[in-house]
Amino acid sequence: MGSSAEFIKKPGANQSGLPSRASQPERRGCRRCRITQLMHVRPSDPDQEHFDDIRGSLSVSRSGVFFQSSEEKYQVGMRLFVTMPYTKDPSSMSHEYLAEVVRCDALPNGLTGIGFKILMEMTLQGGYSFGRALQRK
Repeated sequence: MGSSAEFIKKPGANQSGLPSRASQPERRGCRRCRITQLMHVRPSDPDQEHFDDIRGSLSVSRSGVFFQSSEEKYQVGMRLFVTMPYTKDPSSMSHEYLAEVVRCDALPNGLTGIGFKILMEMTLQGGYSFGRALQRK
């Protein structure tokens, strides 16, 4: 038999002996980066009450964004138009996306944490075209 100082692993604990978090499979398909990028968010459904939310992102992946908002009209399943990165400069190279809200969390600071997944890129917003001009024959 071992001494009383011997390490005893408790059921439901990880290798360090600490309680492990609930084991849920990771749903994210892409890694997230903590990037603050200004974005313009608004509902895409004309039947919903319109709002313009200009916020900075907290974390970004290839397929989604998480940010905080004081706007209370967000709902899971809501479709959005998102312009990123957002600037009022007409020559900027912003992208317009169609997105869907997948997460709404009440946060301790009184704001709501909003997560959305990008469904598709709508257009490249910008005043300049660096591509070759189409010629008519």
